[in-house]
Amino acid sequence: MKKIRVLVVDDSALVRSLLTEIINRQADMECIGAANDPLIAREMIRDLDPDVITLDVEMPRMDGIDFLGRLMRLRPMPVVMISTMTAQGAEVTMRALELGAVDFVAKPRIGLASGLRELASEIVDKVRVAAVAKFRRPLLPVLTPPGSTAVPAAASAARPTNSLIGRLSTEKMICIGASTGGTEAIKEILVHMPADSPAIVITQHMPPGFTTSFAARLNSLCQITVKEAVHGERILPGHAYIAPGGKQFRINRSGANYVAVVEDAEPVNRHRPSVEVLFLSCAEMVGRNAYGIMLTGMGNDGARAMREMRDKGSYNYVQDEASCVVFGMPREAIAHGAADEVLPLDKIAPALLAKLGASGDRLHNRI
Repeated sequence: MKKIRVLVVDDSALVRSLLTEIINRQADMECIGAANDPLIAREMIRDLDPDVITLDVEMPRMDGIDFLGRLMRLRPMPVVMISTMTAQGAEVTMRALELGAVDFVAKPRIGLASGLRELASEIVDKVRVAAVAKFRRPLLPVLTPPGSTAVPAAASAARPTNSLIGRLSTEKMICIGASTGGTEAIKEILVHMPADSPAIVITQHMPPGFTTSFAARLNSLCQITVKEAVHGERILPGHAYIAPGGKQFRINRSGANYVAVVEDAEPVNRHRPSVEVLFLSCAEMVGRNAYGIMLTGMGNDGARAMREMRDKGSYNYVQDEASCVVFGMPREAIAHGAADEVLPLDKIAPALLAKLGASGDRLHNRI
């Protein structure tokens, strides 16, 4: 079997040594080199032609983000970022994913050696996924910094005129699940949603802290308000709610209102947050008023629950293989008979808006 050839790029000698050890213990991969800064890495990439790079963010002479941007322009290849679990580290990681990194591992701030060894299985799993992932160029550029109120042209152009969506938005709900490659896929959906969109609930596999930065970046790009879900809050139209990392997120009802349940429950399908948990609650609480969307990701989380949603009357969209970074969760959703439509990523939002518009027209005609 051909081994996955990995180049480690990190300014810490300890991290380079630990990652090399972790990688070389695997029967299906080998560390072919380790560089302590991007300029050395550039020469090693040219000479060694690795399959996957693990890349630190904070390094001398050129930081990881500048290096990643240049790499993706000149010699695109799969990259797994090694990030720090800080607010700044999360923000930089979001930028890395926008630039084309396949995934990231959040290294601990203290107990680095023991922490990385505990993360060994996660690290090698993500390297394996990166090795077979489809490279994608960013669908949208980094348009505005977090906190900006500017609306990107793509989102502005998507705004329907004389929209009827708001007439049905209090009863409808859009439910999205994603994993590897999902941060950019979710952005591609949300920037096209109008301000009177039905409420949107989202589970993206991500560790604690990083979902805060993810929500902030999306909020700076979208017409709708994007935020982390908070336990007990009412789920409102014109808002998207992202499952906080390290928590389970589901929907409940309080009278006529939908409310968020955010709790310290056990992992499901090895994930916390889990798409399965969110989708099962959408099937039970929203039923035929739900629209399900399954996006790129590794594994099978949410497939069974998405079929449950469809059995309860939801209408479901699944991302097609050609546009997925990893066609795992979508493949399983299709295999479970959960899909009403299988579409390229850039066709999902238009199809959903057309479906919502048709529902609005039917409601208008009844009125």
